[in-house]
Amino acid sequence: MTPDALAVLHGLCFTHPRPWSADEFAALLDTRGVFLRGDGTGFALGRAVAGEVELLTLAVHPDARRAGRGRALLAAFEAEARAQGATEAFLEVAADNAAARALYAGAGYGLAGCRTGYYTAPGGLRVDALVMRKALAGE
Repeated sequence: MTPDALAVLHGLCFTHPRPWSADEFAALLDTRGVFLRGDGTGFALGRAVAGEVELLTLAVHPDARRAGRGRALLAAFEAEARAQGATEAFLEVAADNAAARALYAGAGYGLAGCRTGYYTAPGGLRVDALVMRKALAGE
């Protein structure tokens, strides 16, 4: 997927955190340790460094939701992370994103912390970012 296509899909999926631009995707994709898994229906973008991996973002096209696509993308992200030697996975999720929180909890991610008021939603409302983690070793 091109940075432009990633930005369009990301824009369909997010209002907060705000969607990323094509330039931001291009810069990330040029960063050491960053990898992308997915296609036009959704993608997972991660960064693996020193035995850890961070899920930077996961986006599923609104028309492809509720069909297991998010689970499949998360599994592909974790498989690539393991292939790159990661033993721990981390992510941030908006506290008000119930669907994403359920996806991550169902995949074995547990709450590791909270960044109070980290995101700004439309209208200026502050939303917490929940930090979640999962051990990847031995799976």
